[in-house]
Amino acid sequence: MGKELIYLYLAVLAFGLVVGSFLNVCIYRLPLKISIAKGRSFCPHCHSKIVWYDNIPVLSYLLLGAKCRHCQQPISWVYPLVETLTAALFILSFWKFGLSWQFLSGLILLSALIVITFIDLRHQIIPDLISIPGILLGLVFSFLIPGFHWLNSLIGVLLGSLFFYLLAWGGQLLFKKESLGGGDIKLAAMLGAFLGWQKLILVFFLSSFLGALVGIILIIAVKDFRSKRIIPFGPFLALASLVALFLGDKLLNFYLSRFWLR
Repeated sequence: MGKELIYLYLAVLAFGLVVGSFLNVCIYRLPLKISIAKGRSFCPHCHSKIVWYDNIPVLSYLLLGAKCRHCQQPISWVYPLVETLTAALFILSFWKFGLSWQFLSGLILLSALIVITFIDLRHQIIPDLISIPGILLGLVFSFLIPGFHWLNSLIGVLLGSLFFYLLAWGGQLLFKKESLGGGDIKLAAMLGAFLGWQKLILVFFLSSFLGALVGIILIIAVKDFRSKRIIPFGPFLALASLVALFLGDKLLNFYLSRFWLR
């Protein structure tokens, strides 16, 4: 690996950590309807403003001993986790796609999925402020990425929204309660825009399998889990989308070569 490539990887690492810090702001503020564009970061406990040297991704968390400088309340481990995860996925995207439109598209999709996952896990909501602009951006990138036709993206949007709408309607009819929310429908449309309809089908099957597997394990392991808990589906869609983004072409080619192209 040449020096220039090493410098690029380090730049992507640093950029990922900075973006991860911003994603933490989005994860905290969006569900609370707080503007992400105004005001400095603050401690969620004492609301003291955080100075720049206490806001360095991961490093400040370690130097502060995972506690606020002012009130000494613990800083959630989620903050360094999001920053580290973002940087790691950015590096993986650069390794996979290099400096390209696909790389930039991947960074935006990955950032959206990280925010959606952590918000959905905590609040069981998927903000429209993420998914609706994501649909538009996915369609835009379909014109910029070589070999990725805009019609593939458009069909993905329509297929994702229609399939999940029917799934939500069927769940409501069968279980007499909401099984999928409108946020899941819009997220599926966003994934279709970024990934295209072929990889979206892969996301459907993989996320359903993962969701069913985790649900069965929790029902068996946790007493009264079925009656008291709701499992958000957004994180499973996000995890399946990671697989589709980085391994989707290989998985689809393997499936077609083994079961269809004979």
